[in-house]
Amino acid sequence: MTPSQTPTRPLRIGELAERVGTTARTIRYYEEIGLLGQAEDRGHGRHRSYDEDDVARLEHILRLRDLLGLSLEELQRVVEAEDAREALRREWHGTEDPGTRLRIVEQALGHIATQLELVERRQQALDELGSELRGRRALLEQRRTELGG
Repeated sequence: MTPSQTPTRPLRIGELAERVGTTARTIRYYEEIGLLGQAEDRGHGRHRSYDEDDVARLEHILRLRDLLGLSLEELQRVVEAEDAREALRREWHGTEDPGTRLRIVEQALGHIATQLELVERRQQALDELGSELRGRRALLEQRRTELGG
């Protein structure tokens, strides 16, 4: 087996936290509320271990949180919609039936609508803040000009 074929060893929670730039406490909390969905998969007192799929999922969750400024409730809604879409993708690849595929597309559109609503709401808030800041800048530039600057 070549080094590129060697499976990576599982990460412990501290290693995962360091790798993605968060804290072990945040990871534990995200597990508790179901964002990572791993807490119930371990027996009591067992060490947490994570693989590359967990790394990718946590990086994506953190990116959504930071980029969109989502509340935990909103973040859960987005992640649930993404999980549902992933399940629909697997179902799509498992069937050729047009009726089933139509149902899958209809359901996926609903999940996309949920996600898009959250993104557009955040975009509107950012646009409003941008307009407010441009207005303040224009006022300050006008005052600077009036003061001979």
